[in-house]
Amino acid sequence: MIAAAEAAGVNAIGVADHCYISSRRPLTDARAIVGMNLDRTYERRRHAIELLREETSVTVYDAVEMDYDPDDRADIRAFLGTAGFDYAIGSVHRVDGANVQLNARFEDTSEAERDRIVDRYFRQLVDLIETELFEIVAHLDLPERTPTLRGRATQEQYRRVARAFENSRTVPEINAGRATDEGIVHPSDAFLEILLDHGVEFTTGSDAHDPSEVGERNAFLETFVENRGIDPLDPRAVLRASD
Repeated sequence: MIAAAEAAGVNAIGVADHCYISSRRPLTDARAIVGMNLDRTYERRRHAIELLREETSVTVYDAVEMDYDPDDRADIRAFLGTAGFDYAIGSVHRVDGANVQLNARFEDTSEAERDRIVDRYFRQLVDLIETELFEIVAHLDLPERTPTLRGRATQEQYRRVARAFENSRTVPEINAGRATDEGIVHPSDAFLEILLDHGVEFTTGSDAHDPSEVGERNAFLETFVENRGIDPLDPRAVLRASD
């Protein structure tokens, strides 16, 4: 990933593996299945990052993306305080135990239940922002990736999130995780305009899970922010704000 960033002319990259902190099922089951055990391995990974920093001109940040649930707030706070990452990204993937990216999970639910899940998602997102546990928030409107949930968010839900950012040091990202293959950018245009109207500043995130994605997504983000007149925050500014 670092070599791909260097080849793409990127001057800084954050290595932010996913991490769950929860003793509750089904998260413990999901963690076992997909091997999200960074809370047990981060020191070994940090050592590798330190070695690679000596071999590259790219600034490499030792980071984490943590799945957020209000019930895990105290455990997340304790872990982040101990681990000492350069920065932490917070994200909401699950609502009431259901992953909002799994379309099949919602195919047999009512319209009212789908609306309730989307509303719960945004309430959980606001709670994440208000905790100020994280420097950055990932993919702000994740239900837009899911056909059964897409298009259900309301302007009031967007405004609720924007108001939370106004009163928080936490910064949202413009996320290109589905931009180059599915044409989905987080936040969506309607959401982005509301956030900009509230004076919210952004950083950018490739959400790359493979080295082949780094260059293409970085190029997309550069064009995206230029076309919309957005001057994204330098990562170092985000880190200074969290000190």
